[in-house]
This record gives sequence, C-alpha cells and structure tokens, in this order.
Amino acid sequence: MDEVVRIVNNIKQGDIKPIYFLMGEEPYYIDKLTEFIEDNILPEEEKGFNQMVIYGKDVTVEEVISSARRYPMMAERQVVIVKEAQELSRTIDRLESYAENPQPTTVLVFAYKYKTLDKRKKVTKLIEKSGVVYESKKLYENQVADWIRRVLSGKKYNIEPKASAMLVEFLGNDLSRISNELDKLAIILPEGSTITPKHIEDNIGISKDYNVFELRKAIGEKDQLKAYKIADYFTQNPKDNPLVVTTGLVFGFFSQLLLYHGLKDKSPGNAAKVLKVNPFFLKDYDIALRNYPMKKVSAIVSALRDIDVKSKGVGANSISQGYLLKEMLVKIFA
Repeated sequence: MDEVVRIVNNIKQGDIKPIYFLMGEEPYYIDKLTEFIEDNILPEEEKGFNQMVIYGKDVTVEEVISSARRYPMMAERQVVIVKEAQELSRTIDRLESYAENPQPTTVLVFAYKYKTLDKRKKVTKLIEKSGVVYESKKLYENQVADWIRRVLSGKKYNIEPKASAMLVEFLGNDLSRISNELDKLAIILPEGSTITPKHIEDNIGISKDYNVFELRKAIGEKDQLKAYKIADYFTQNPKDNPLVVTTGLVFGFFSQLLLYHGLKDKSPGNAAKVLKVNPFFLKDYDIALRNYPMKKVSAIVSALRDIDVKSKGVGANSISQGYLLKEMLVKIFA
C-alpha cells in the first residue's frame, strides 16, 4: 500500500514515467492505479484524441508498441492503457526494444493481472530502468484486518475488531470484494462512524451471532449449547457456510492454540505477533488455553485433519456436511 501511495504522489507532483507495468496476484491495486492514471494524467478535453484503452486479447505487443510510438495530438502527452495485459505473456519479451527507448510523450500502462514478470529477465530490467514495475501481492488473511482499518481510516471511519474479523472470515483476502462492501457502508453511515458487527449484519448479510468467528469463540469457551446452535444454523445454510471453510478456520484456531501453548513468552505483544492475531482477540485464546491442555489440543488437531479430508469428499461421499460438522464438535468436546 505504501508503494501505491508513493506512485500516486509522484504522479500528482508531475513525476510521470513513460511506462507503468502493474503486475501481480492481487488485482485490487492494479485496478486502482490503472484507474488513477486513466482519470488523472490527461485533462478531460484531451482524452478523446490522446487516451487509448486496449485489451491484451485483442492486440499484439507490436500493435501496442505502434500505438505507443505515435505522437499526441495538440497535447503534451498521450496515454495508452493495456488492460488484461497478461494475455500477452507469451510474447511480452518483444517489448524490450520499446522499453530500451520509450517514447517520452507517451505514458504506457500495462495492467498485467494474476501473473508477474521474471525480475531477472532483460525486459523487466529495461522497464524498471525507464519506468515503474509494481508487483501487487496477495495479502495473507492475518494482514487483511489491518488493511481494512487503514482503508477506513483514510475515509474517516473506524471499525470494531469483531466487525473486521467478520468481514475477513466471510470474504477472505479478496480486497476488491471487501472494498465494495466498505464503500456500501460508507454510503449508509455518516463520516466518523465506527462500524460494528450489527452494521455488518444489517447491511452485508453476515450474521453477527452465527458465523465461524462466533463458533470458534464458543468452542474456546467450551460453550457446547452455543456451538451446536451455530452448527445447526450452518447445516441449514450450507451455501453461506461451506464445511471445508469452517473446518479450515477451526483447524487454524487450534493450530494457533498449540503454538500458544509452546510459547515461553506469553506476553500480549509477543503472543499477538507470533499468533498473527489482533491483540483484541488474545482473551479468547487465553480462555481456550485454560480449557484445552496441550495434549488435548494435539488430539483435536489430528481429528480435524481427518474431518477436513472427509469434508473434501475423500472416503466420505455419502456423509452429509451437517453430520461431519457435528462429528467435529463431538471430537472437540469429548
């Protein structure tokens, strides 16, 4: 995110490069940077003649170069944007000659999603020398909550840790989907609001009481009644609560708990860093630590591996997901 801010600020200050190669597994920032360049390099009255958007599946690298080589019409520069540029991956090396001597009056942008250039290749080094090569990497799920907080802070909103956790558990690390949901909330809620689990439930459709976060909490507290109620809800709503996701997250919880048991330094700062969780949630791990001795946690982790395999249909084609979910709870609470 810091690199994105730097690129944007440089453009705002007039430091505009002739080539921007935006690549990587996370499309969110590639789209945001492409959109920013599309909206801000040229004044509106110049875009008709001097801004071109083309798609990788419709052109060759040679045609892209030909477009980039032409001169702007009655303007200081032109902008050529190649969307879905990953479609040119097999011939992208042919860009070498242009990258070596780019047209100074052209801003050439490649939105190269889900793939990356080999940084050891000549074409990459040439682009880096004359322009910008930006790699947009996927965030790990334990990094997404902090990303949500930073994005909302920029919009002058706050969010409760539980509300943030609900979004991550429901949407994973898909930043585009999360951003869309945050935009919806920003339309509904006044600036300066703190987003709560109730806001998430009312406006996004994620239950604040029946979700994996609450299931893990109930399991950690050994609240069997609550855990089985949530399991029943999941059984009745399997599309919104796939077993493979549920078992994966519960497995992750007990794996972290096993790691917590083994920590010599259980201070909040160190524990949150090692477990990669928000310090706000450490109290849930402390409760589970008291309820599940290390030997029991090891047995649960082993049992969850078996449930996970069955949830994926291996050796359990005729067993319903509801049955497997209850089997998981029986083995945890045994």
